[in-house]
Amino acid sequence: MAVKKVKFLDLVRQYESIKDEIDAAINDVLSQSAFVGGTRVKSFEASFANYLGVDFCVGVGSGTDALEIGIEALDLPEGSEVLVPANTFIATSEAVTRNGLKVVFCDIDPDTHLIALEDAKSKLSNLTSAIIPVHLYGQPVDMDGLMEFARDNQLKVVEDCAQAHGAKFRNKSVGSFGDIGIFSFYPGKNLGAYGDGGAIVCSDEELAEKCRRIANHGRIAKYDHIMEGRCSRLDGLQAAILAIKLNHLNEWTTRRRTTATQYVEALSDVSEVKLPVVSEDVIHVYHLFVIRTSRRDELKDFLANEGVQTGVHYPIALPNLRAYEYLNQADSCPIATSSAKELLSLPMGDHLGEEDVKMVVKSLKRFFE
Repeated sequence: MAVKKVKFLDLVRQYESIKDEIDAAINDVLSQSAFVGGTRVKSFEASFANYLGVDFCVGVGSGTDALEIGIEALDLPEGSEVLVPANTFIATSEAVTRNGLKVVFCDIDPDTHLIALEDAKSKLSNLTSAIIPVHLYGQPVDMDGLMEFARDNQLKVVEDCAQAHGAKFRNKSVGSFGDIGIFSFYPGKNLGAYGDGGAIVCSDEELAEKCRRIANHGRIAKYDHIMEGRCSRLDGLQAAILAIKLNHLNEWTTRRRTTATQYVEALSDVSEVKLPVVSEDVIHVYHLFVIRTSRRDELKDFLANEGVQTGVHYPIALPNLRAYEYLNQADSCPIATSSAKELLSLPMGDHLGEEDVKMVVKSLKRFFE
């Protein structure tokens, strides 16, 4: 008898649940050769903007492109400093440096693993021009405190919402607080395409138009280039797929939140495991369900042998990467550095049923017993 396995993520199962809708949308794009631009992209942009409660959405080629283009459009002073959390994917920081700016890493809150505002305040300098709150794992940053800090110090705010589609702080969607918000539609995201894709959102028409120009060779009309730009566009196929998936996002988010509740209730008596701490006044959308344990690597191997897939997000805090040795910030974020050795992501997604969760819990408890 085959051993039952619990997948970390199951995109095939998700596709099969909406196969007819997806296939029809893809065939419609193919039949009209509507591959770049066109009505499907415009329609999805409008729908996603409406979903978030913002005025404008600009579809681009990836979440990383969204970060780079969004930061470029803000015209931050060359060589100025941008505050970035130490616990996130490198795309957040590389978008800063690739715009000719300096990254200053900020430590994280030990409970939420999000940017620690007090540490950010301590690293403010007369060169600081912006801050990037990352709504990591699907949990919103305290945007009241962060926006007050930004306003008091004339900082631009770039919200990194790559893992937080539909997450809310005080009933307001992430991505709608700062100067701009960015989203990734990488396939594994809560709202994922079938390839790369991303979006920049804001409620400033001039800023949105500038982002669109940068992403499309510095033009709005076909040959009306008023500046140099780049080529980063959300294609028609991905837009059509995302439009279908957007209709199911709230349902999938509810399933993720239900799974998270089941994990918390079942694992609350395991003293060796620190469960996610959810802030007040937020809707956490659980892109990832991340626990913390000093026996992370042993547990990961044990669960793999039990047929339970897990992940590590992220095994090395950004200031400790070789890519950033030149910044000499390796000792600047001790909480992020120590946490990186203990974080483990359990299976999470709309594919999980109650029996899957029970299997994960049973295996995890067996390890600690």
